Amino acid sequence: MCGLYGKLTLNGQFDSNGFGISNEMLVLKHRGPDDCGYFVDSQIRLGHRRLSIIDLESGNQPIFNEDRTKCIILNGEIYNYKELRCDLEARGHQFRTRSDTETIIHGYEEWGKDCVKKLNGMFSFAIWDSREKTLFGARDRLGIKPFFYAVHDDVFYFASEMKAILQGNDFPREIDQDALVSYFMLSYIPAPLTIFKHIRKILPGHTIEIKDGKIDISKYWDIRFCPDRSKSEEYFIEGFMERLDESVRLRMISDVPLGAFLSGGIDSGMIVALMNRHSFLPINTYSIGFGGNVGGYLDERGYAQTVVSRYKTNHSAQLITPHFEDIMDDIVRSFDEPFADSSAIPSYYLSKMTRKKVTVALSGLGGYELFGGYERYLGFKLSQFYNRVPWFVREKFIKGIVEKIPERKDGHYTINHIKRFVRSARLHQDARYIGFLSMLSEERQKRLFAAPEKYASGFDCCKQLLLDYFNADNAKEPLDRVLYCDMKTYLPEDILACTDRMSMRHSLEVRVPFLDHRLLEFCATIPHEMKIRHWDKKHILKKAARDILPKEVVTHRKQGFIGPMTRWLQTDLKPYVLQTLSDENLNKHGMFNTNTVKTILDEHFNRGEINDKLIWALLMFQNWYNVYVERESSEIL
Repeated sequence: MCGLYGKLTLNGQFDSNGFGISNEMLVLKHRGPDDCGYFVDSQIRLGHRRLSIIDLESGNQPIFNEDRTKCIILNGEIYNYKELRCDLEARGHQFRTRSDTETIIHGYEEWGKDCVKKLNGMFSFAIWDSREKTLFGARDRLGIKPFFYAVHDDVFYFASEMKAILQGNDFPREIDQDALVSYFMLSYIPAPLTIFKHIRKILPGHTIEIKDGKIDISKYWDIRFCPDRSKSEEYFIEGFMERLDESVRLRMISDVPLGAFLSGGIDSGMIVALMNRHSFLPINTYSIGFGGNVGGYLDERGYAQTVVSRYKTNHSAQLITPHFEDIMDDIVRSFDEPFADSSAIPSYYLSKMTRKKVTVALSGLGGYELFGGYERYLGFKLSQFYNRVPWFVREKFIKGIVEKIPERKDGHYTINHIKRFVRSARLHQDARYIGFLSMLSEERQKRLFAAPEKYASGFDCCKQLLLDYFNADNAKEPLDRVLYCDMKTYLPEDILACTDRMSMRHSLEVRVPFLDHRLLEFCATIPHEMKIRHWDKKHILKKAARDILPKEVVTHRKQGFIGPMTRWLQTDLKPYVLQTLSDENLNKHGMFNTNTVKTILDEHFNRGEINDKLIWALLMFQNWYNVYVERESSEIL
């Protein structure tokens, strides 16, 4: 895994002051501590930070084609590079390295922009063609790797992290109001938006080409849900396991030590079980537990230990406690924009612990999106039956009772999920799902900001972005629409963004076998009733896992990787919350209605409503604002 940076003049040539990009490379060092390479000419500057994984000796970048008219910088891994190399060598291409990166530059020579369709991997890359004066870039199909870009003063910038683009003291830092609203709706900022008005993200499965001063962005891949009800569960289980096994095998290719995250759930457990098939040595595995006042949160390290015992892995585990003041700045600087998924906390510690022993780790991410593992998926499916209850009974009787129930003392989400369900179940299916997702109710949307009229259009923008995916032709059936929407928004810009930033902060490469695009395309043919059967989420995945995982791992109720944030905010972290969200601190920028913030806190502390995600969003925004707006740009590293 690596870090990319580049800038291309769109009009003429760089002057003598435009040559240096050493600061930009310095701030990306954590993404690639092993080497730093450059390419410079009158029109373009390319920089690459390398984390050496494959071809440790000769794989430094940029890498050139035979006549040095084209060069490439890559962030990622191409898992089918050996197969592609054989094909390209048969076509007459000459290779100078054993690197997977060189496969892309020769593929671009042979197939042009269509080379991306032949790649199996996670990647963002940029190719400079000095003969055609063309810059070509791409982001992988699922958005596992980031690609930020901007245009300012006739210069095109791109980077793996926004901090590199922001190194220029004159680069504008105007906050994008639509992005800010999306952040408080979703807890993350969906592509193509970023918190900065002048910086954007390339969408997953898209390429970008800059030629003659013109920027062209095109889609090269998408997924379609086409359930095949002529096939049996056994057919899908066999086909899935074959593809997952092959995906794991490919992702174990490495010239450096590798291991696996092991949470105690089905997804990570299956990855470890399949890794064991392809390894002569015990697998290195890593787990996190949670300390402090955790309320009803269950420590799942015991379930992880049953997998460890079965497959005799070399296991390491760590208990984390809610004292985050020392790492908050580090987390904020890793994202460069507000990011409020609290799973960043355990991901930070897990990556730090794992990197002490290995350079590559496999993860079970993606299983929830493929097989309907989230509670909101079950809620969405059940809402179709709930709406058959007469309107008067639902709205005047059931809702009235549910709204009066206090949240559980142990911090569990049971009551909160029921409340969110009855509030949104009556809506049309697309608005219903937005209701399940959003941290802000319709009423709170009007009261969160001190000047609500200033942000009103942002709520419409966020909703429309989600609706465009939900109502796309890529899925016809309601639950498949939900899964498609999440794969295009929540998966790349929340789950995968969190994994990329937290792992790369510690120079750790994380690979995700569940997100092999061929595996996804196969899973998109599995009917939704096999993924969620009655109350049973991930039904078919559990059946597939029975032969390779202990029974207690398959049957226990997984809690997710978020930690006991509900209780922490009410107990261990309460002084930190009150200090950070005091009127004095909020009034520094004056964006929020302080009375609304107090209400949000009071509801959470007094068990009227679980507002942990919204409180965490406010905390992360305050920290981000302190670092990126109030401080000088030279401090941002």
